[in-house]
Amino acid sequence: MHHASLIRFTRRSLLRLGTAAALGLGLIGTTLIAPPALAQTSPAAWSKLARDLQTALNAATTPVSNWTKDINGVRYVKVLVMATPGSETELSTLRAAVLGAGGTVFYRYISVHALSVILPANKVADIAARSDVQAISPNRATAKTVSNLEYASGVMGVRTQAGTGFSSGLNGAGVGIAVLDSGIAWANKSFVDATGKTRVKAAVDVQRAGDAALGGGESWTLGVDYAASISPGSKNQLALETLIKTTGSTTADLYGHGSHVASVAAGLGFGLAPDSTGIAPNANLYDVQVLNGLGVGQMSDVLAGIDWVLYHAREYNIRVINLSLAADSTESWQTDPLARAARSAVAAGITVVAAAGNFGLAPSGSERYGTVSSPGHDPSVITVGAANTRATAVRSDDSVNFFSSRGPTRGAALDASGTSRPDNLLKPDLVAPGNRIVGAMATDRGGVGAAPGYLGKTYPALPAGSGLAQQLAGKTLMSMSGTSVAAPVVAGAAALLLQANPGLTPPLIKAILQYTAQPLAGANLLQQGAGLLNVEGAVRLAQALRSDVKTAVEAGSIAAGASLLATGKVMPTPVSTLNGQAFNWSRVATVGGNQLVSGDALFSKFQPVYDHRLTWARNTARRSTVAYWPAATGVAANTFVKGVADAPAANQALVTAGVVSASGLLGNSSVLGATGVFTPTATLSGWLASGSGATLGQGFILSEGFILSEGFILSEGFILSEGFILSEGFILSEGFILSESGSGRALNPNDPSLIGEP
Repeated sequence: MHHASLIRFTRRSLLRLGTAAALGLGLIGTTLIAPPALAQTSPAAWSKLARDLQTALNAATTPVSNWTKDINGVRYVKVLVMATPGSETELSTLRAAVLGAGGTVFYRYISVHALSVILPANKVADIAARSDVQAISPNRATAKTVSNLEYASGVMGVRTQAGTGFSSGLNGAGVGIAVLDSGIAWANKSFVDATGKTRVKAAVDVQRAGDAALGGGESWTLGVDYAASISPGSKNQLALETLIKTTGSTTADLYGHGSHVASVAAGLGFGLAPDSTGIAPNANLYDVQVLNGLGVGQMSDVLAGIDWVLYHAREYNIRVINLSLAADSTESWQTDPLARAARSAVAAGITVVAAAGNFGLAPSGSERYGTVSSPGHDPSVITVGAANTRATAVRSDDSVNFFSSRGPTRGAALDASGTSRPDNLLKPDLVAPGNRIVGAMATDRGGVGAAPGYLGKTYPALPAGSGLAQQLAGKTLMSMSGTSVAAPVVAGAAALLLQANPGLTPPLIKAILQYTAQPLAGANLLQQGAGLLNVEGAVRLAQALRSDVKTAVEAGSIAAGASLLATGKVMPTPVSTLNGQAFNWSRVATVGGNQLVSGDALFSKFQPVYDHRLTWARNTARRSTVAYWPAATGVAANTFVKGVADAPAANQALVTAGVVSASGLLGNSSVLGATGVFTPTATLSGWLASGSGATLGQGFILSEGFILSEGFILSEGFILSEGFILSEGFILSEGFILSESGSGRALNPNDPSLIGEP
């Protein structure tokens, strides 16, 4: 259980031909052909269906999964129907079409223009053919991915520890972090403030409003429309909030993953040995339960959780979402529902941090590339891999964990000709400590008692790994590993940056974290991204920037190339000294999904890519528009999100002149040659520090739907030299949740991998 609390399924890497055969598709060159059983389906409608959905529709017998079922001899599927941008807000006509096809509507989302529905399998293509439908995805299963930490992350460079355990300096005060997971054991002392009151300000279980709860049990009830408008203060909105509210529940986190994740982001160690204090120990926490007592959920639950955060973000000052969970997805970031919902949250000004996944090792023990999960494959989120600190505060011995997922992203979309086009985006963005991290252990009574909850009870190696000789009521701890532990380290760091400079936008936060990261020796761009999180450097750079960027962006009052530095500030020296060791910053950030940029102008001048409503990846640039409910009795205007629309971006500059392009330094991709995407980050950083790179005279410009310079291009199919091949995608085997290590093997409580790598 390298705990990368991942929403996920069993995944087996395939070679390109094997993938096509397994999907039941004919292969002509790289063009996918609809199988005979769906021969009457138009190519346009067929291309709207996710590949695993195509497989299920065409299978001779109904596949065993959480989203397929035979009812009275008819095959039905639970799917997420993504509406075409610009279609009607309430989706009334589409909902009626679903009912008319013999289906059920469970939920209409605001984070994505979409419905959660049941449909007869033989009607899916009819719905897909509608002009108001953009894509249809299966409602895939989800599951969790799973102090020395303060020193290892560089936090002690921005605060000092007081004798009471409460620190002076940056500690996340006033910033809200939403943790979408299995819950938070609110009564655990890791989550109290200086007065002894809990910092879990609100707690909801959105599964109570999901398809199972609405229909009673595992719902496959047909012919019902449960979706309803939730205007602020309305009867429907109040009923929904009452239904999902769980604040104060003594069974807040029966599984135990969410509590550990929350404590890594914002826990307070309370002087225990070992100290388990997290990154932002005074931040406010918002518990959004999307996984059940066994750590399992559905994608629709996570979408509903993101909806709740979007709706309440301004009311509660929720500035960060942590998603230590993920789903296997064959879809491009452009159509994947979880990626789209995360992107909507970013458009609303919320920094979304996602675990990269724990699939860096194949079952054979060999390294595996192209394994970043959803929503970590979305260009707008901060995707975090896991580093091994070797249980020391010094950073010179740190390395990337073997289990941490490697890039590039491998989701793919079919173009107009039916050709599969992999995204091939550079991920992860950076790495953070994620090996044998000690944090809160949930108990079976919400943190009140000392008896461990499901994880601690089932896997005694986890509480044993905490180092405590005795577990004390309200102070229970355990040790976990995984990218799901690394992600909340970065989520907590984002909260510190927002405390230091509330005007930062999500993409600006990502750029700061990448630029100030420390490249780890021997690890390439696909293994570690920009390098290891450096909180000290990130805070120093954030404090040099003006504090009104987000407000100015949303008001349209800041122009490309305008000064980004605060009055009287200059660019800080790109060097940090932590725990007695000095190191250079990476000086590199990713823009456009596959462009590597550097130079002082990246932060001394406003770059349009710092607009959180703009998403750019390769030759695609889109703009999101966030709509808010109007003022009503007791409700101020522009407080509650009504919906998020998405459309192609207008012609504009994306990056200004003066920025340094580093992409041309890398050459062609070669594993053995350590070039291209396999270039060690430290090598690239050294080149940039010595003045290498091309200073852009024109910048990157979106003109007539085309971005000037595609940047670092990976060949389609990504077949590299030396016989190294990345799979075209993954076959999803539903009904089986992978072990936390991502190997698919059975878990052994005595397995040392439960508490991390050596």
